[in-house]
Amino acid sequence: MRKHHATLEDLAAIAGVSIATVSRALNDHPAVREETKRRIWNIAREHNYSFRPHMPAILTGASATIALVVPTPQGRSDHLHDPFFMELTAGVSAAARESGCDLLISHIAPRNFDDLSRLLESSRSDGVIFLGQSVLHERFNQLAKTEQRFVVWGAEIAGQRYCSVGSDNIKGGKRATAHLARLGRKRIAFFGETQSAEAWQRFTGYLEALAEAGLMRDDDLVVPVHFEIESAESAIDNLLQRGVVFDGIVAASDLIALGAIRGLARRGHSVPRDVSVIGYDDVFLARYSGPALTTISQDMTKAGRLLVSKLLSASGGQEVTSERLPTELIVRESCGA
Repeated sequence: MRKHHATLEDLAAIAGVSIATVSRALNDHPAVREETKRRIWNIAREHNYSFRPHMPAILTGASATIALVVPTPQGRSDHLHDPFFMELTAGVSAAARESGCDLLISHIAPRNFDDLSRLLESSRSDGVIFLGQSVLHERFNQLAKTEQRFVVWGAEIAGQRYCSVGSDNIKGGKRATAHLARLGRKRIAFFGETQSAEAWQRFTGYLEALAEAGLMRDDDLVVPVHFEIESAESAIDNLLQRGVVFDGIVAASDLIALGAIRGLARRGHSVPRDVSVIGYDDVFLARYSGPALTTISQDMTKAGRLLVSKLLSASGGQEVTSERLPTELIVRESCGA
């Protein structure tokens, strides 16, 4: 039997408001209170309302609409300006266009389960891509019990019940560290915020490579650094002031690596003569820094395609699985060879 689609009149009667108010709420009109909008969108979804014919004109004609949300990552207050997130967004945008989908960039920064639940319930999109897990892993697991219309860019974590796409962080961190060890570096520091799942996995790879190279772990060389240039500069100053000896740096991101290089230059240290530096991400700016940055590359074009295709499959009721992208060591000037 064909499922009945509710009309504007039906929604107005159920919500106890006028048809005009329902119409404005469905089109996100500023004249309608946010609480009322959310209530009407929830009612619309519960009663199988067909959204698309009543969407704003700019959204019509697409096969689906995808919302892109960037949770506020730990240590990244200005994450939307991070070149990595900008390039990943570009990869998702290109994939959405290839699939005939509209892409909406959301300014919502969910911080807990209620935020996530409200976002999915009230969104006019067919599904949501979250760029990063931040501290929301357990909340995503809870959301996955009742909602499948989302995928996450981020690490794959034990006990995970939702679909994520990301790079092989452990192998990437291991590859970077092993390269510096092969170059004869003996005091290799790790710069990164290890409370982040992805950075923690890169740190795990770092430790594995040290062990295989016969190098001892030194906690003085494990440096908590936010994903910011200024944080890395400050970390360099702190290490040098404390007299900590190091001849290599594995950074959890290119921004951290670029900040470390800048901090070393300010203190009169040469890269790579005195210290070899390797980043992670291979953002566009990495090849144009001075010196050009050796880094671990992630394929953002492929990442965008995987995120979009898995979201469309999940929104269509298909079961989807997490996937890891291979990493590649891109050797440039900052490590010396």
